[in-house]
Amino acid sequence: MNKILLVGAGPMAIDYAKILTALNMNVIAVGRGKTSAESFKVASGIPVYTGGIESWLMQNKEVPDKAVVAVCEMALGKVALLLLEHGIKSLLVEKPGAANAAEAGQVLRQAIEKDSRVYVAYNRRFYSSVRKAREIIDSDGGVTSFNFEFTEWSHVIKDLPKEEGVKEQWFLHNSTHVMDLAFYLGGRPREISCYTAGGLNWHPSGSIYSGAGITEKGALFSYQANWESPGRWGVEVLTKKHRLILRPLERLHIQNIGSVAVEEVSLADDLDKKFKPGLYLQVQAFIEGKTTNLPDIQEQSINLHYYQMIGGKKPEAC
Repeated sequence: MNKILLVGAGPMAIDYAKILTALNMNVIAVGRGKTSAESFKVASGIPVYTGGIESWLMQNKEVPDKAVVAVCEMALGKVALLLLEHGIKSLLVEKPGAANAAEAGQVLRQAIEKDSRVYVAYNRRFYSSVRKAREIIDSDGGVTSFNFEFTEWSHVIKDLPKEEGVKEQWFLHNSTHVMDLAFYLGGRPREISCYTAGGLNWHPSGSIYSGAGITEKGALFSYQANWESPGRWGVEVLTKKHRLILRPLERLHIQNIGSVAVEEVSLADDLDKKFKPGLYLQVQAFIEGKTTNLPDIQEQSINLHYYQMIGGKKPEAC
């Protein structure tokens, strides 16, 4: 049975452990605290080495070739850098891959230096709804335009218990799920104009967003979000034959040209129901090296340039 290192013992790590076990992987789980380790073992049946990844690496000179990093948001980049330094050749790191753009750049440079690959876990690319949308887009000859919304429920988020710094970077750590999916389906921006307003106590950099642009393949796009008003995540993709509506993202609705009717598309979504949606196929792609649809840290570093613009910040050097 192939060994894989799983760093983290929280709820997300539990989801990964269940899938890795289903894929017949020998999981070496490493966490920090005893409480989370006990919960992890109860949920997954896998014991956890406690004390943190630094301690585990000091005690184990031989490490697996592959690792999954599912630690808290602010520690993602630090753990990725540590694992690369210790010779792990292939990493799947929870989104957004690092605490910020500068740290993502460090991970990228370290990966190049160590001749390793680092992939960022945007699992919504692997939703059954998204895979079906891609099929229709390809059949229709590509995307002509698209729009997306990344409104967050600030009335809920403000009371969530999170590590210091996470809520202040909620746009990067959470909202980029929608941006990654939109640009994955519609194409990477060639030109973009971005506008930001507002701000919240826990997210002072902005709360209302709007903008538009054109992709490298010539598709026009627009976006908006208002965290101070009702709304939800959503992506709409238009081809010459169809309007494809992902709202919620787990479901696909379609409108045919010449019709005002909007119908739900039947999906083969058994894996999305059995496991956390999108996660099984994402992990399987990583394990089997079929990473065409997995963004690597180089792609993420490029995308972070646009994410920072959308978020109303001057892009940092990656």
